[in-house]
Parts: sequence; C-alpha cells; structure tokens
Amino acid sequence: MADWDKTRNFLSQQLVGWWRDCCVAGGFLTRLPFPAPKDGAAKGALAGSSRAFPLIGAFVGTIAGLTLMVAAGLDLHPLACAFVALAASALVTGALHEDGLADVADGFGGGQTKAKKLKIMKDSRIGTFGVLAVVFSVAIRASILAGLPGPGMAALALIAAAALSRGLLPAVMAVMDPARKSGLAFRAGTPDQESWVTALVLGGLLGFLFLGPGGGLMALAMAIAAVAVLAWLAERQVGGFTGDVLGAQQQAAEIAVLAAAAAAF
Repeated sequence: MADWDKTRNFLSQQLVGWWRDCCVAGGFLTRLPFPAPKDGAAKGALAGSSRAFPLIGAFVGTIAGLTLMVAAGLDLHPLACAFVALAASALVTGALHEDGLADVADGFGGGQTKAKKLKIMKDSRIGTFGVLAVVFSVAIRASILAGLPGPGMAALALIAAAALSRGLLPAVMAVMDPARKSGLAFRAGTPDQESWVTALVLGGLLGFLFLGPGGGLMALAMAIAAVAVLAWLAERQVGGFTGDVLGAQQQAAEIAVLAAAAAAF
C-alpha cells in the first residue's frame, strides 16, 4: 500500500510538473490562453519549461494539420490548403518564429558590425531581407506540403515538423551563449541537461511517430544540420543567440523536416 502511495504521489508530481511546463512554454510559444504559473515570467522560467517545447509544437502542428484537412475537404487546391494551414499556424503562434526569421535576415544582411546587426534585429520595422526571408519560408513550406501524397500525409508532416523543430531549440539555448546581456535569450536562462535532452528525444520520437523510422531519422538529421548551420552563422555574426535566432532556427528546421518528409514519401 505504501509503495502504491509513493508511486501515485510520484506520478501526480510528474503530471503537475509537465502541466506547469506546458503552460509556461505554451504561453510563450503561442497566443493561446494557457494558465500562467506564478513564476512563469521569472528569469530562467522558460528554460526550466523547455522540455515541453515539442509538445507545444505538436499541438500547434495538430491545429495546422486539422485546418489543412478541413480545407482539403472543401476541395481547395493542395497549394491553397497548405497556405491556409500555415496561416492557421502563424495565427496560433502570433507569427513568433516568422518574426524572428525576418529580424535575423535583416540584421545579418544589413548590419556591418555586431552592434549594428543587433540593433537592426531589435528594430520592430522589417526590411527587404526580412520580407524576402518570410516569403521564401512560407512559399517553400507550402510548396512541399502541396506536393506530398494527400492531405493526410501533409497533416502528419506538419505535426512532425512543428514538434521536432521546437524540440531542438532547448539544445541551442544550452550550448550557445546569449548575444546580449539583456533581452529574451538572457532572461530565458539556460536549460539543464535533463530538460534539453528530454526535449530533443521527445521531438525526435514525435518525428518517428508521424513520419515512420526512415522519414523520422532523415528529418532528425536534416533538422539538426539546419539548426547547426544557423548556430554557426549566429556565432560568427553576433557572437551568440537571441530570441530572433531561435525563431530563424525553428523555421529552418521546419523546412528541413518537411523536405525530409517529401523525400521519404
């Protein structure tokens, strides 16, 4: 009886902990009304909840995938279905990652020094490089989704891409240093090894679940490569990562996962 009570208390604590982390991560990664824990805005809270990133990603991907299925049920062209799904994803997230991609493109493409690049990235206005980066990102993802064999596969690929791309971000936060001594990257804190490994494994498992062993392995390898290239570039350009860099890495990883799905199927 005592062993059962211990097991029940342990499971209860785990569920409470995961729910808290999902609320913190969901409150940051989406515009959905997740309940806000009391310490959700404290420094380091986001890093502490980062193991839940792939779960929130899967939730966002599920919404986008269901939207795509509904659009397909209305007999819309596959490309139109893809654009509708990506619009739903951007609406749920507040275009958080697209905004980061645009800022990184503007900063890296328009600044001559580290300070100038960071200043441009902090500016709320969007420039030519940023516009083109978002246009290409959306167009590439929509084209890949439209070319997949049927709306069901496209929906599964969306879920895998959303989960796996976000599951890689805690590892970046753990390995790289913030480029600024202020801002999101600095306030977010550094995930501990258990958190970033859990996020990476969970994201990878979700990729395998929705894309199968071959597709999941290819997606994981390609997503890691995309994130690593941007991490190397960010280190050279601004000496570390920012919230915008994480957004750009998510977009690059999502494209990589969708490309892997297209290659596999």
